[in-house]
Amino acid sequence: MNICLVAHYAYRALTNESAGHIGGVERQIALMARWLAGRGHDVSVVVWDEAQATETMVDGIRILPVCRRSAGIPGLRFFTPRWTSLVRALRTADAELYYHNCAEYVTGQVALWARRNQRKFVYSIASDPECDPRLEILGSLRERVLFRKGLRIADAVVCQTSSQHRQLGSGFGISSVVLPMPCDAPAAAVDSRPAGPARTVLWVGRIDRVKRAELLLEAARECTGVHFRVVGPDGDDAGYVESIRSAARALPNVTLHGAVNFAEVWRHYREADALICTSRFEGFPNTFLEAWSQGLPVVSTVDPDGLLAKEQLGAVIASASDCGRVLSDFLADNEMRRHCSENAYRYFKVHHQKDAAMRRFEELFENVIRDIGPQNRDNTG
Repeated sequence: MNICLVAHYAYRALTNESAGHIGGVERQIALMARWLAGRGHDVSVVVWDEAQATETMVDGIRILPVCRRSAGIPGLRFFTPRWTSLVRALRTADAELYYHNCAEYVTGQVALWARRNQRKFVYSIASDPECDPRLEILGSLRERVLFRKGLRIADAVVCQTSSQHRQLGSGFGISSVVLPMPCDAPAAAVDSRPAGPARTVLWVGRIDRVKRAELLLEAARECTGVHFRVVGPDGDDAGYVESIRSAARALPNVTLHGAVNFAEVWRHYREADALICTSRFEGFPNTFLEAWSQGLPVVSTVDPDGLLAKEQLGAVIASASDCGRVLSDFLADNEMRRHCSENAYRYFKVHHQKDAAMRRFEELFENVIRDIGPQNRDNTG
């Protein structure tokens, strides 16, 4: 197969750098690109120009830059150079199938180009609000119109949970296929996890309002005997970031590590006793998969498809005000933590190991290219 993945921010993830914007979507794209290339497929990735002004090759992956993010005149740059350079990159890729993940106007641009040029297009849902027909996460009418168009004319839509599958059906009248997301994790030594009192809680993500790092700080004030490690880059809201940093500096049991390379992230997972998620919303967070791959239970304000509760993979925080109490109770129950740790590792091995999960994507891509529609089924197990 000849496949083109469109992910404007993925360059740093593809080149294994810690600087720049690297989120869950970018890590997933890098994983998919490397796996597909390793299987002998022709793979290209369309990204922003981040000083690599010409086409480059990394790990057998063809990297095709569009314009720089800052290029052009505000207002006009939507059309040129952003849209025009995207069309140029899509044409250069000359792929059989184009794949995009994360709601934005680019979804519609890629879908329209693929339809006009008789190529296949697959879209993948990144978070729950993308399944809400109000599309409040998209700031302008132009973005909402183009995203809806891309979603409706896609040859296949992939979602992460059964809940997203139902919302897409009821809200957009769109059928979708639920596929477990892959995770490329190092081998875990689950049996070596200490059985004693919890000492360390890990929080991984961007410091922005959606992730609600302020809830983590509230939990840290209540759980004074536990150390909290915060790993991840600053968000775009400088005022919010500074308020979190200032409050964290006043707490002796909180350490802000900032953005670190991926190898360092795994060290934090291995050394923690639990991962905490305080987000307003998510899809199926990569951080959950990464934590579970290391036998690390999750305490979270979001629970995709109710898995944390149903499979006993951690604990659910029902309301923001309960964050500290739920975390404290979970950390105090050593036997429950051990049980959830074992469940988490087992669940990851069955559903999210890289090869098993990626083979499902490969099969989907092959079926779409051959005009065999994806089955409308729940594959989450």
